[in-house]
Amino acid sequence: MIQRLDFEKPIGEMERKIEELRRLSNGASSDLSHEILKLEHKRARLTQQIFSKLNRWQRTQLARHPNRPYALDYIQGMTTDFLELHGDRLFGDDPAIIGGLVKLEGRSLVIIGQQKGRSIKEKIHRNFGMPHPEGFRKALRLFQLADKFHLPVIALIDTSGAYPGIEAEERGQAEAIAHNLRMMAELKVPMISVVIGEGGSGGALALGMGNRVLMLEYAIYTVITPEGCAAILWEDSEKAPEASEALKLTAQDLLALGVIDGIIPEPLGGAHRDPWEMMTRLQETLARHLAELTHLSPDDLARQRHERFRQMGVFKGR
Repeated sequence: MIQRLDFEKPIGEMERKIEELRRLSNGASSDLSHEILKLEHKRARLTQQIFSKLNRWQRTQLARHPNRPYALDYIQGMTTDFLELHGDRLFGDDPAIIGGLVKLEGRSLVIIGQQKGRSIKEKIHRNFGMPHPEGFRKALRLFQLADKFHLPVIALIDTSGAYPGIEAEERGQAEAIAHNLRMMAELKVPMISVVIGEGGSGGALALGMGNRVLMLEYAIYTVITPEGCAAILWEDSEKAPEASEALKLTAQDLLALGVIDGIIPEPLGGAHRDPWEMMTRLQETLARHLAELTHLSPDDLARQRHERFRQMGVFKGR
């Protein structure tokens, strides 16, 4: 069952009316299909109207929607022959980061993603998608594997941030993220990073230095969560909606700022409304970008990635 956010409730009410008419039509002598069709058109118009006026906080809620497809959903839906690899060969395995070998439209590559989990049990198992250092070091091992065997890399980003606990700091959280940044900067293979939900802080950046950085239409990408920002600036996490406006965290904001290279449109109402259509769109986009990057030499791939990130930001002299 799809959960409804507050601004989605009018759509839900209309869908309940449609379902009620469908139930009535099954046992009715009269044909109600015309009335159902009219309501479906009305629902589509209402959805379009609501989603065309979403503010940044509402988009943040969509990025975190509990029914939104996660990394494993995309891997299972748009790739074949997934061989998951575990462990960082130093401490252990971190279920918050998944990865391994797959085929995308017949092409072998390495895929890495952050997995949040749906049920309470799985959320705890996945640590709510917040990786420990061993998760980032597992990703590092996969980067090295891809580079060694000349395989493209796809990274699916969906985390509120790296795990901030004491044990993570004791095991070198910052160092693990820094090593990933250095390794991604040196990769001689194509890399595409896609923010599929929530891209938070260094936890997202640790998978985010691609030759192409893309975002789904209702994903967010930010240096800190709106709640964390509000707690620091106003000592009140309830001001998260105001913080989200200041953070400029939407895909549209980041495309305008030059932080990302493109936006992948979502089905009407968000990816959770039609996961299979979203998987098809993402698969086609990844295949297209991989085909473009294939024409670059290994040295050019590393150089393009390096220059892309060096050009970010605005610098003012004295």
